[in-house]
Amino acid sequence: MFRGANAINLDTKGRLTIPTKYRQSLIDDCQGQLVCTIDFTKKCLLLYPLPEWEIVEQKLLQLSTMHPTERTLQRLLLGHASEAEMDKSGRYLIAPILRDFLKLNKSIMLVGQINRFEIWDTEQWNAQIEEDLNLGQSGNFEQTERLQDFRL
Repeated sequence: MFRGANAINLDTKGRLTIPTKYRQSLIDDCQGQLVCTIDFTKKCLLLYPLPEWEIVEQKLLQLSTMHPTERTLQRLLLGHASEAEMDKSGRYLIAPILRDFLKLNKSIMLVGQINRFEIWDTEQWNAQIEEDLNLGQSGNFEQTERLQDFRL
């Protein structure tokens, strides 16, 4: 289970070092095999352990290639999917096309989302958090059916 926001620096080759607290779980669960793709709704990347990504692929397989919206989702997620293995030092190479998509430089955020991570440029992350907090504080936060019984 992945949780928490981690400030990380990319090295000159575009590799991020996975925090130690996640490494053994990733080795045990997927031998360090990870898949990174774009998030089609936010300006971030999604990083999945391979078994979790395979669940997403099965869902994408169920979509129609003839429906324009469904085909677009397949094209974006599958077309940008990049599989790589975490090295012995716990580093993961983010594909150049994905680094370019986000204009990633050095400072990034790796954000645990239970079964995957989000990868954000630090400035984009800070802006997103500010937007999220403003939405929550404004009272315009949509109360979906699933959120009605959610309590902290």
